[in-house]
Amino acid sequence: MARVHLDFPCRLRRTIRPPTLLSFGRRRYPHTRRPSTLFVFVQHQLVASVAVIFPNHFVYFDHLICSYFQRIPDHLLYEMFLRLTTSEDLTRASAVCVSLRQICVDGSFLRRFRRLHGPPLLGFLDCNGFHPVLPPHSSAPAARALDLAADFSFSFLPSPCHWIVQDMRAGRVLLDRDLGEEEFPAVFRELVVCDPMCRRYVLLPPVPDDLTASLEQPVRMIRVRCKPFLVPLGEEETAAPETTFRAEEAAARETTFRVVLMAHCKTSLSAFVFSSSTGQWQAAASNGWSDLVSSTGDRAAMSQVNPFFLRRHYAYGCFYWDWLTINSKKLLALDIRTMEFSIAELPPGEWSKNGIAIVEAGEGRLGMFGFHGEIASSLSYTIAQNKGKSPSQWQVEKIVSQDSGYAYSIRAATERYLLLTKIEASSLENRLLSLEKPLFEYFLMDVKTLQLQRVYKKQDYLAYDTYIYINFPPSLLSSRTV
Repeated sequence: MARVHLDFPCRLRRTIRPPTLLSFGRRRYPHTRRPSTLFVFVQHQLVASVAVIFPNHFVYFDHLICSYFQRIPDHLLYEMFLRLTTSEDLTRASAVCVSLRQICVDGSFLRRFRRLHGPPLLGFLDCNGFHPVLPPHSSAPAARALDLAADFSFSFLPSPCHWIVQDMRAGRVLLDRDLGEEEFPAVFRELVVCDPMCRRYVLLPPVPDDLTASLEQPVRMIRVRCKPFLVPLGEEETAAPETTFRAEEAAARETTFRVVLMAHCKTSLSAFVFSSSTGQWQAAASNGWSDLVSSTGDRAAMSQVNPFFLRRHYAYGCFYWDWLTINSKKLLALDIRTMEFSIAELPPGEWSKNGIAIVEAGEGRLGMFGFHGEIASSLSYTIAQNKGKSPSQWQVEKIVSQDSGYAYSIRAATERYLLLTKIEASSLENRLLSLEKPLFEYFLMDVKTLQLQRVYKKQDYLAYDTYIYINFPPSLLSSRTV
């Protein structure tokens, strides 16, 4: 006989026969794939996983471990769990016993955990459907679970075949309804915000007639030149400390959302905002193109561009649209806090139309990623030298070399990641003559470390709009998010 010591602070000891392996028993934990795994959470940092089963004996220590954790005050367990580095560790810890699960699924705790760690990237969505990230990416298991659990065909929406994705943020998807040529609304399309994981949705009311009456020329062309998008929570909302008295307010804030609808008219630009808190639309901003752009040529060109072809960026509470599609180096900015439009300038240089990305460079300064030329093998990272939403001085911070012989483009960007595509230059040149679909490889780049990781590849035609899905795995989501 030998003694096996479980080195908890209480020095639990148990005399048993010496085992050959420490493993999870498949009879009790049928979901465990690797039987020779022992989860150990170091005290002061981590919390231990729970069942230790020895083959052929099935000696369980659940009651001993649970009684140990029950002696620790809840506020200390909160702090221990907050220091877990990944959501997977938190999910394992929640499987220890009922008392620990109650802490892990508490809404107040989950909000603190999500603010500290940030959501992982699970995949991206385009007109061809949802594409989960693939191994060896660390989020691949959670992405696979999301792909199985969520409904990205949006079959739970009324008349699902007519809905078109317009934006995605924090796991919510904004869609508008294409009624076809035979049906025609006054100005705007019908909008819906949904959660494909929980299969819940909110139909937005139409914009009131008194607001649409303020638009010039409310005719058919305005409908196709309106672009809706979701607004992220402001810094004051995400960073606000949570107390016991504000728990209900924080929970309500987590389920609220805002939608901005921009109308590009011939001589003016207008924005309307819908808030789920009030359930109403309101006029938020309106400017004439002549107030924003002094050049007659630029003003005429910008007013005629369909917003569908403009790339949208977000940084420091402002949305930005670039006009590279018409070879203009202008940036249209909308400050969400003040709801004011303004015009900024891109860094000097010939930037590719295959996409740029405006990001947060730190200390209130804007950063920009972009390629030079149509087929370029180096990605430039430029940082504004002055703070503010309209920088005037830029400096090249880093040039990231890529493989030659390939064409790259920036498909989407978030506060942390860039989604890049890569295709052989020869395939790009011959795509009009070849009947075979080209092979695209998708890469993620961390905007802080500038490291690339391949996450997906497919042989298909490239979709114009791509939306990155960033959220926590289903186990860390509340039961209702919309």
